[in-house]
Amino acid sequence: MILGAWTRLRAERRAPPAFVVGGPELLRACAERLGIDCPIVPIAEPAEALFAHAAGLPVMAGLDGPWHPAEPSQGGARLALASLQWATKFALSDVASGLVTAPVAKGALAAIGWEYPGQTEFLADACARPYRDAVMMLAGPSLRTVPLTVHVALAEVPALLSVELITHKARIVAAGLTRDFGIAQPRLAIAALNPHAGEGGQFGDEEACIIAPAIAALQAEGIAAFGPVPGDALFTPRARAGYDAALCMYHDQALIPLKALEFDEGVNVTLGLPIIRTSPDHGTAYDIAGQGIADPGAMAAALVMAAEMAQARG
Repeated sequence: MILGAWTRLRAERRAPPAFVVGGPELLRACAERLGIDCPIVPIAEPAEALFAHAAGLPVMAGLDGPWHPAEPSQGGARLALASLQWATKFALSDVASGLVTAPVAKGALAAIGWEYPGQTEFLADACARPYRDAVMMLAGPSLRTVPLTVHVALAEVPALLSVELITHKARIVAAGLTRDFGIAQPRLAIAALNPHAGEGGQFGDEEACIIAPAIAALQAEGIAAFGPVPGDALFTPRARAGYDAALCMYHDQALIPLKALEFDEGVNVTLGLPIIRTSPDHGTAYDIAGQGIADPGAMAAALVMAAEMAQARG
């Protein structure tokens, strides 16, 4: 996926001056096996990447492992974790202007002592920020969505919603859209939880008791928030033209429309951290790993978006 994304962007003359942390021999073996024209240029320091970029894909030496596609292993997990730790230090020290993470096998990481639910939680901890400040935004060419609750059972969602949760995350989203995407006055559409936005209380009162008061509080602060918008009306082409991000009440409410519309270009962006972090919005896809048939579009989009966010920050 990394090789395919870099090769595509290089052919399109859109490749940002990026470098890979760890695995030069692994990536070389992968390129040779799959017939990908991607010269690997080992580098010892990030500063070398700018010069190495013209010759091929710069890859930090010092971390490596064998290429065993679709076979999660402790060795592979250790390489992935060490690469993530090393890359995070580069981003925190401003040696790198941003961080693009690839999908990881969380089960393999857990087997070597990984204590985080995912990379986002690790990054929040590394940045000395509470996890609630690390807000997931899924972004594509025509849609940005934010799940206000993430990996929890659907039955638990109503009890987790609060005015404070909605306002806290909406502030982070608004600030992130301004800082990282150059949107001076972000428009935030706030989704309803229940069908027909509760239909005046017939299908639930979360809209009246929680979501509407949160919207009023945001509007009082000068944030252009509106809603609650029924979920079945929020993602039509006309509706999407009216907002810069949709804040959704639960995981699938945000991810289903994004993946339906932007699957091959969807990017997972972490807002609320001092560093830039993007990632392709899909998993490891072990069922097709090593076959050369995975679409690298989302990884390419994540690389381009990270570069554009860095440029927006100046």
